Amino acid sequence: MKRKVIAIVNQKGGVGKTTTTINLSAKLAEKNKKVLTADMDPQGNTTTGLGVNKSELSGTIYDMLIGNTYLENIRIKTGVTGLDLLPANVDLAGAEVELLEMENRQYILSKYLNNIKYLYDYVIIDCPPSLNILTLNALCAADSVLVPIQCEFYALEGFRQLKDTVERIKKHLNKNLRIEGVVFTMFDARTNLSIQVVDNVKKFLDDDVFTAVVPRNVKLAEAPSYSAPINQYAPKSKGAEAYGYLAELVMGREE
Repeated sequence: MKRKVIAIVNQKGGVGKTTTTINLSAKLAEKNKKVLTADMDPQGNTTTGLGVNKSELSGTIYDMLIGNTYLENIRIKTGVTGLDLLPANVDLAGAEVELLEMENRQYILSKYLNNIKYLYDYVIIDCPPSLNILTLNALCAADSVLVPIQCEFYALEGFRQLKDTVERIKKHLNKNLRIEGVVFTMFDARTNLSIQVVDNVKKFLDDDVFTAVVPRNVKLAEAPSYSAPINQYAPKSKGAEAYGYLAELVMGREE
């Protein structure tokens, strides 16, 4: 199996991006894959959601990016067997300014990951909800992009913009980058809107849509407050089932 770096990206916030990062990573690890999750969002919600206290970190991905330490010094084990984390906290917001002064600033994350990714089957990167230098670093380090799309009216418009961005980066900065696929989140089968959004995006994307659909699920919403991925907090829930299926599909694309 080819080792793969996947960036979880959407320029819009509140679409289930961090939820997807946490739970896809945990489910891949549950399926005996070695996984490294990189938290590139200054909010640090992926870090918290994987059970790490942001206020007790001796070093974060910020320190690595600005050259104050090495990846090995900030990498930590999570409570999920086989899942390691590059943690983040609010300090990462400062990197947006500091990286602008660095040479080849869009490839800094890629440089560090290239030295370590042979140890993992998957590296999953959670990106901030904007196209800034942090997201650019993630896209230049990634082999592919997985896009969570909330089942709402403007979903397709936002995805068109993101697809254009990916194409520009592929042309100028990372020729190997491709779209891994779209996963629908917060799906409510009781509403016509959710069904219409799924139909519209499928017509636009064809094969790029994962058949895994993540439902609106109380347990998924509760899990972050318990600092645990869904397969630990509520392993028999619909949310856990959906992310387990997504992990199988992601693995299947490589096999």
